[in-house]
This record gives sequence, structure tokens and C-alpha cells, in this order.
Amino acid sequence: MKSAKDSWNANLYDAKHSFISNYGNDLIELLAPKEGEKVLDLGCGTGDLANRIFADGADVVGVDQSENMVGQAISKYPEIKFTVGDAICLGYKDEFDAVFSNATLHWIKQPEEALSSIYRSLKTNGRFVAEFGGKGNVQMITDEIILQYTEAGLEFKAENFPWYFPSIGEYASLMEKAGFRVTFAQHFDRLTPLDGENGMKNWIEMFGSRIFEGLNEKLIGTIVSRVETNLKNTLYKDGIWLADYKRIRVIGLKE
Repeated sequence: MKSAKDSWNANLYDAKHSFISNYGNDLIELLAPKEGEKVLDLGCGTGDLANRIFADGADVVGVDQSENMVGQAISKYPEIKFTVGDAICLGYKDEFDAVFSNATLHWIKQPEEALSSIYRSLKTNGRFVAEFGGKGNVQMITDEIILQYTEAGLEFKAENFPWYFPSIGEYASLMEKAGFRVTFAQHFDRLTPLDGENGMKNWIEMFGSRIFEGLNEKLIGTIVSRVETNLKNTLYKDGIWLADYKRIRVIGLKE
């Protein structure tokens, strides 16, 4: 899920960023879906994890703000219900046994509204299981982008930063404020390989494009090229680009 302006490239996501779904497999183990449960996959992307939950026998609804992603998910998995929707106003009430979310909540800069919406969506005793970027996530990459942005004579404004990367204490407190009992919370490093020689460039194009809104393609290309050059010594190992991911995982219960 991203902004109202749909800049997601669903084909690029499937072709070059399948690691996102792959890393979600053990999050599904944490979810432990049961046959017959109704599960909301929030930020379902192109549907791969929703399909894995569906294969475990759950009744799955996938929601994503990107029409491009939802269209791709429907074409891949027509037996699953996918719909375009916004995490801060899902519109469900007491409907799901679980809300599952992988690599989505760091896109939502209104976390309190999102958590209230998720809480309302759950039945009593329902659970919320999520993973997303936490404090310090991709900081080496974003610090270098911002440095090159300012080196180009541009002013980098905080609103240009597209993500929300909370600390574990901050997010657990927001969950409790929304009504959840937090039963699990973890913050961990996960250095993540990116696909191919252009892995860093593709990652920035896929996930960081909002940083460059209003800039011409030539200037964006120059900034990204300088970022690649300066990060090569630290985030390029044995022919593979790496992203300095730091993730949060949480489980909350609606009692």
C-alpha cells in the first residue's frame, strides 16, 4: 500500500522483488492460520502470501491501496477475493479472525488511525500479526540518498521521506492505545540481498520514487548513480547488492 497516486509497478515487483513475499513465509508460520478462519491480508501486493494463507484452508480477503497490485493479484489468484482499500479506513467491523500484514505498515504515516481500523476489523479474540520496517530500516541507503539530494543543491524536506519506521516501544504503545494486548514484539536486523547487478537502482526505483517527486529523470539518474557509487564499498558484496533492513514483528490480541 502506498499513496493515492499509484506508482507501483506490479510486474517489476514480481520480477525483481519477490524476496518480500519469500521473507513473509515464516510470518505466516507466526500467524498459524487455521482452516475456516477468515483472514484479512492487509497490503496484499500481488497476492502471493494471501495465496499461501488460502492454501492452509483459511478464507482470505486481500486489500491493497494499489490498483496495479490488486489487478495483478486477481489475475494470478482468481479464486481469492482482492479489493482496493486504505488501511486507515478499511470499513470492516468485527469480521476477521486475524489481520495479517507483511511489509506494508511502514508506508502508513497515520499509524494510530491504521491500528484503530485494524482493531475494528477483528472479531473478539482475533489477532493482528505484522512485520514491517522498524527504526533504522534502510538507513544507510536513505542517508546516502538524502546526502546526494542536498549535494545536488536541493532542499530535502521531511515530507519527502515516504516511510514511517518506529521503534518497538513506540509501536507497541500505539497498539495498546488502540486496544490490543501486545503478546509479541521483536526488532531485528535482516541484511537483504537484492536481485541482480542493478539491484540497488531497482530497489530505489521501486520503493523510493516518492523521494524524487518533482525532479526530472536526468537529475534522478545522476543522484541514484552517485548513491550506487558511494554505497558500493559497504552494501555490495560478492556481486550482490544488499539492503540494510531492520524489521519489527508484532502480535496483538483483541480481547
